Amino acid sequence: MLGSGETDFGPQIKNLNKKLFTVVAWDPRGYGHSRPPDRDFPVDFFERDAQDAVDLMKMLKFKKVSLLGWSDGGITALIAAAKHPSYIHKMVIWGANAYVTEEDEMIYQGIRDVSKWSEKIRKPLETLYGYDYFAKTCEKWVDGIKQFKHLPDGICRHLLPLVQCPTLIVHGEKDPMIPRFHADFIHEHVRGSRLHLMPEGKHNLHLRFAKEFNELAEDFLQ
Repeated sequence: MLGSGETDFGPQIKNLNKKLFTVVAWDPRGYGHSRPPDRDFPVDFFERDAQDAVDLMKMLKFKKVSLLGWSDGGITALIAAAKHPSYIHKMVIWGANAYVTEEDEMIYQGIRDVSKWSEKIRKPLETLYGYDYFAKTCEKWVDGIKQFKHLPDGICRHLLPLVQCPTLIVHGEKDPMIPRFHADFIHEHVRGSRLHLMPEGKHNLHLRFAKEFNELAEDFLQ
C-alpha cells in the first residue's frame, strides 16, 4: 500500500545476487513513479495489478519470472501465480492475506490517519508523494480494502488452490498488520507451499532482517 521499489525494496534491489537473478522492481499504477494516473481502488484492483505485472514482464521479454511479493504485493503475486501458472516459476510472499476479517478492519482503521504514523515510516512516502496525495491515498486504500470483508471469496481465497508454482510464505511473528492466521490459511490452501516463521519479524521483515531474508529468498528461488 503506497509502496514503491525505491522506498521499500532497497536491500533487495541492491544486494540480491545479480549473477543468479535479474531483479526488476516495478511500481503499480498510481504508486511510486507510475503516475499519473492517481491510484484508485475498484473491486478488481488486485487483479489489475497482477495483470499489469505480468504484462510488463512480457513486454520486457522475460520468458518466465519468479515473484517476490510483500503485503498488497503478496496478494498481487498470489493472483498472478493463480491466473498465469505457466508464466510464474516460483514465488516468495510475506505479510499477505487472502480475505479481510473484523480484526483486520480495526487494524486498517488504526493506520488511516497518516499523521499518526511514526516519522521513520512516514517520511520516505511523504517525500515521494507529497503529504496530500499520501494522506488521501491511504484513506482511499482503507476504504478500498474494506470492500472485501463482505465478499464470499474475500480477496483471493478462491484462487489459492489454482497456484501451481513452488511457494515460500514468510511470516513475522510480531507483525502488527497481519495476524498469523492469514499466513496459516495461505499455507494450508496453496498446495506444497512452505511456511517460514521469523520470531522477531514485523511487517517489514525484509528491511529489518534484510540479510536473513535475502539469503532465504535466494536459496528458495535458485
